[in-house]
Amino acid sequence: MRNCETNTDRPLTAGAANAVLVLLAAVVLGGAGSAVRADEPDAADKLHAQKIAITVCGTCHGPQGNSTQPKFPRLAGQNANYLATQLKGFRSQARGDPDAIGYMWGMAAELDDDTIAALAAYYAAQKPEASPAGDAAAIARGREIYDHGIAAEGVPACSSCHGPDAHGTQDFPRLAGQHAQYVLKQLASFQSNMRKVAIMHGVAQNLRLPEMQAVAAFLEAQP
Repeated sequence: MRNCETNTDRPLTAGAANAVLVLLAAVVLGGAGSAVRADEPDAADKLHAQKIAITVCGTCHGPQGNSTQPKFPRLAGQNANYLATQLKGFRSQARGDPDAIGYMWGMAAELDDDTIAALAAYYAAQKPEASPAGDAAAIARGREIYDHGIAAEGVPACSSCHGPDAHGTQDFPRLAGQHAQYVLKQLASFQSNMRKVAIMHGVAQNLRLPEMQAVAAFLEAQP
């Protein structure tokens, strides 16, 4: 951890600002991968991460992580261990989907472990805002798939990993309230193996587009 006497008002360097400009743009929605346990940040790290999140990351994700742009994922209330795992995956270039390559490899390369842990803790502590309700029929179909899967197609229930309320666990991400457009993009990446996560490829490979749209609509509508 940084020394607590570090000046928490220090200006961001150009490299640090670039590192977080599109911070976490492709973080949410995936399998556990290699778990990273985010230690509790110290006071200096917390203040520094809050400054980054509000003044830089907030451009895309909103100052408290409640993105209003469907291209960028909502991060408020996301599980800290999952966020830290994804950021370290970007930094090591282990996560290789197009958004990771195009945005996050270069961005995360500037983030040290303390900053990653503090940013993850910051977003985990934020309160998610409600998303607008979508088509009732699509939401109902999505709920059925989320809760029970599609046995005839070999699609398992999403709830078995992400929980009955879609809030996830320490290592599986929160999906409740996530933008439907973002969910669809990630499911397509898993399906094509552009984003290589074996668990999610197995889930998505037999989903048809209308089924993915229904699941995405259901998740976006959840609190």
